[in-house]
Amino acid sequence: MKKVCILGAGMVSMPIIRYLLQKDYEVCVASNDLLKVEKEVKKYSNGKLLLFDIQDQEGLSFLVQENDIIVSLLPYAYHPVVAKQCIQHGKHMVTASYIKPEMQALDAEAKKKGIAILNELGLDPGIDHMSAMRIIDAIHAKGGKVEEFYSLCGALPAPESSNDNPFRYKFSWSPKGVVLAGNNEAVYKKQGKVVHIPTENLFKDVFTIDFPELESLEVYPNRDSLSYIDIYGIPEAKTMFRGTLRYKGWCESLDALKRLGLTLPEEEDLTGLTYAQYIARKINADTTTDLKNKLASYLQLDEHAVAIQAIEYLGYLSEQPMNRTIDSAYEITSDAMIERMMQQAHERDMSVMQHNFIASYPDGNREMIVSRLLDFGIPGGDTSIAKTVALPAAIAVDMLAQHKITVSGVHRPVIPEIYNTILDRLSTLGIRMEEQYGLDVNRMINR
Repeated sequence: MKKVCILGAGMVSMPIIRYLLQKDYEVCVASNDLLKVEKEVKKYSNGKLLLFDIQDQEGLSFLVQENDIIVSLLPYAYHPVVAKQCIQHGKHMVTASYIKPEMQALDAEAKKKGIAILNELGLDPGIDHMSAMRIIDAIHAKGGKVEEFYSLCGALPAPESSNDNPFRYKFSWSPKGVVLAGNNEAVYKKQGKVVHIPTENLFKDVFTIDFPELESLEVYPNRDSLSYIDIYGIPEAKTMFRGTLRYKGWCESLDALKRLGLTLPEEEDLTGLTYAQYIARKINADTTTDLKNKLASYLQLDEHAVAIQAIEYLGYLSEQPMNRTIDSAYEITSDAMIERMMQQAHERDMSVMQHNFIASYPDGNREMIVSRLLDFGIPGGDTSIAKTVALPAAIAVDMLAQHKITVSGVHRPVIPEIYNTILDRLSTLGIRMEEQYGLDVNRMINR
């Protein structure tokens, strides 16, 4: 029986743990916090729990030696640490995180050892790559070209759970990374022109799409889209855009938070301040009297604008003491979101994805292709984000254990050997892309 070690037992871990336990693998879950998974793992005779801290390098080496495949659900910064141990001991590894330069640098060593280090096996990145590549490869197989490609994704509260805060957003995982990502710049290609979006304009560069079964959603650019021209093998593309989907309200609110510096990680002295005094300091107001009106004037917004409501919702206009000394706005904002915007057990989240292609063919025909995913979580059970992040990785582990993946080195799932099986199996689990072909190219989004 193959032995799998899963490092980390956070909010997306249970679907992969359960999937592999039900496949009768010996599964060791190693984490410094096992509370979220302990009860269910103990139902299985082939499951084992181990208290573990990633700082324990000797313990990590032992775990890698003792298992056949290692899954890292740890924060992304630790993946290269785990990968080096996997290379040393000749063990396969799976993650759901982006390939960072430190990980890519291990490619040659992994190939020398004959092991696969598979990354980006989640939702975004993950299902987005696989569903896109299946269509891109089909277009190329017909001698066609991808003229334009938009890849959009968002993890959102289900519609019935989305109207009780101004952001229209809830978290089924930690908000920390989402807030920090709001400070990113972005670059993409549109109609042959490279477009650079500085961080201060990230939430201003917005367009809307109509998604079946949902209301109109807003899209803002997601970091570096240009690198995916090479990753997806589409040098012919005149448009390459990766974007994030949100309900209306998020972009306006995050833009206001950014203009106030409330997403920045730089530390500042907050000793003795109330939240209102902190905001007054940000907008150079002498007092906190009539602060909402002063804030609206500073941001050049109506006092009833959704962004003003959002800032007030986070508690920033209250006279409550901050009880902080040296800290950062990023920590304060994300802590406020954790307190107020976490998804509750009775609520559903959803994963939304849409790809839009314009393809042209040697006979002169052109078509728009649309591929969509809409998946909902289960109240009191697995969230959609947990399913869509964890299950692609789970299937990859099963494929490695069954010797159905033969590549070695550092990879993302953009080759048919990997993506076809994973997409097919996800479909049997109810996670599938719905594709439409032959659509009018004049109805392409973001025109």
